[in-house]
Amino acid sequence: MSDVAAAAAESTTGPGPGAHQEAGPGGGPEAGAKDDADWRRLDRRSLLVTVQMTGGVVTAIGVPITLSFQGWVAMGPVIAWAVGLSLLLIASGVGLDALRLRHSRYRVGPDRAELRSGILFAKHRSLSRDRIRSVDLVAHPLLRLLGLVEVRIGTGEQSAGQEATLELRPVRRAEGERLRRELLSRAAKDGASDAQTTLAFLDPRWIRYAPLSFVTSALAAAAGGAVMQVSEWFGVQEEVIEWVGDVFRGMSVTGMVLALIAVGLAAGSVGALGLWIEMWWNYRLEREPGGTLRVRRGLFTTRSISLEEARLRGVDVVEPLGLRLSGAARVDAVATGLSRRDEEDQAGPSTLLPAAPRRLADGVAAQVLRERVTPTATELAPHPRAARSRRIRWAVSAALAPALVLLLLGVLLDVRVLTYLGTGTAVVLVPVAVALACDAYRSLGHALDADYLVVRSGTLRRSTVALRRGGVIGWTVKQSVLQRRAGLVTLSATTAAGAQAYAAYDVGEAEGLEFAERAVPGLLAPFLERRDG
Repeated sequence: MSDVAAAAAESTTGPGPGAHQEAGPGGGPEAGAKDDADWRRLDRRSLLVTVQMTGGVVTAIGVPITLSFQGWVAMGPVIAWAVGLSLLLIASGVGLDALRLRHSRYRVGPDRAELRSGILFAKHRSLSRDRIRSVDLVAHPLLRLLGLVEVRIGTGEQSAGQEATLELRPVRRAEGERLRRELLSRAAKDGASDAQTTLAFLDPRWIRYAPLSFVTSALAAAAGGAVMQVSEWFGVQEEVIEWVGDVFRGMSVTGMVLALIAVGLAAGSVGALGLWIEMWWNYRLEREPGGTLRVRRGLFTTRSISLEEARLRGVDVVEPLGLRLSGAARVDAVATGLSRRDEEDQAGPSTLLPAAPRRLADGVAAQVLRERVTPTATELAPHPRAARSRRIRWAVSAALAPALVLLLLGVLLDVRVLTYLGTGTAVVLVPVAVALACDAYRSLGHALDADYLVVRSGTLRRSTVALRRGGVIGWTVKQSVLQRRAGLVTLSATTAAGAQAYAAYDVGEAEGLEFAERAVPGLLAPFLERRDG
């Protein structure tokens, strides 16, 4: 059985967590007792965490529902029922967690890391230590208060659509650190002699980039929606709307809309600052002995994410529009087997450096790749002018579509306001769309830099990817009818890491095929037909 299959293997008919393993030669009761002694329990203080978290969820859901009955029935019986149901739910949650802890055991042996779990069906999951690639530690505020962490042991492989991962929830922090060091320590076996090195650490001045991300507008919209929802729960939504009208009385509709947008963005900026502090406080990027990159970060919820350098295939320097205008970028790892869990805006498991000055981002990328100069800073070859024409046509079409709809409705319904609104929409959106299209064309580029192929694209989110040529396992060549008429192709380098494919969009046909053949000689050659002369 392969290690991936073994990792996902589950025994639904075998013995429970307290059963003996098969004894070796000469094994007997003493061998079975020794085998049982190797298994460790999870920390029972998880029950306190369950009480607090279940109580918080029940309160957050129960209070608005209880208040919604105000004015309809007597509140005394409603509150009594709500309290009783809440206590029942909390007790049920604690009982299930107690059963989970009772039937969960783990151990780390010389060859394998194992976890036994399951309440109705016993499960026995096992990972070969040779295939373990990450040991991540996560602790939210309640766990930190009790000195506990969650440990996630992963191989970076997939089995039956699920990641081969063991999760220990929770253990003591000292035990989590011991497991991390023990499972990731390969210095003696692999002969690695790197000393622990700090590649980057938090600079508080980076916080100025937090409001420039797209999360600011999302939080602004969420804040407005939350105000309306809470006011509806308490039955004062009409009063809130009237109060807003009184505040902006005397202003034009356009001025009121702009003022509300400004207030929303201010609230979103405050939220973005708080979110950034929570995610990136105490940030540190380190290279540990044995060839492991470790990212530590978090204010209330702390995270320790480990990435084995053997899995690294390149880096991605990401520049959302707001960050690019301020001269900043972040660095993501292009690596195999990265977990897709806990994905957060600008703080996924692949993020090695938060938004920071572009020069620093290039320096960190070079250190991560062990290069003197980062390949993401190499000069890129521009793409044909036909690529710019294609983007301008797309952008203008997208900008004119809503304007034409409004104009059509205005004509059919004989409503002048819609006609004026459609005209204004076209006047505002078309120049913006053309400017973004031209910027998207300028962002296109590709190049070969020693052991790396480099591709760049995007305007609202510009991405410069440096991918190791040895990590490319195939090429995908796409050419639409319009691309064929313009002599363009889109080349996608297929890899087992990161997004699985990285594209050079709208490259000249001959130039693009030559680029692919030079990047990985022999891979595309059987499918090319060369013309004499």
